[in-house]
Amino acid sequence: MAALIRRFSKKSTSIFGSHCSLSPHAIPNSMSSSLLSRRGVASRLFVGGLSFYTTEKTLAEAFSQYGQVIQAKIVHDRVSDRSRGFGFVTYASEDEADKALTEMNGKQVHGRVIFVDYAKPILDGFHSEMPVARGPPGRH
Repeated sequence: MAALIRRFSKKSTSIFGSHCSLSPHAIPNSMSSSLLSRRGVASRLFVGGLSFYTTEKTLAEAFSQYGQVIQAKIVHDRVSDRSRGFGFVTYASEDEADKALTEMNGKQVHGRVIFVDYAKPILDGFHSEMPVARGPPGRH
C-alpha cells in the first residue's frame, strides 16, 4: 500500500499538470481524509521490545533526532496500567519514518534492544478476517 501511495504522490504533478499543486484544500474532504489516513500509516512506526520504564516522553526524545515526532504512544495493559512493552511513533513525513526505522532498529533504549517496523493499518471491525462459525461441521 505504501508503494502505491508513493507512486501516486510522485505522479501527482503528471496527473493534474505542472501548474497544479496537490494540497489538502484542493482535494474533496472525503478523498483528503483517505489520503491523510493512508499517509499516516506510512509515517507511523511500531516499536517493540521497550522497557517497562520507557515513557512516552523518553520514547519521543529517542526518536526525535530523526525528524519531527507527531506522537509517541506506549500501549498499556487495561487492568494493571503497566506498559505492554511496545508502542508507536508517528512522524510528520514518510522520509523521517524511513530514516528512523533504519537507524533505530536494533538500538538500545533504556537497556533493552528495540525493534522497529512500519505499523500495520487497523482493520475495520472486530476480527474482520476471522471466519464465522456456523455450527458443527458436516451438518447442513
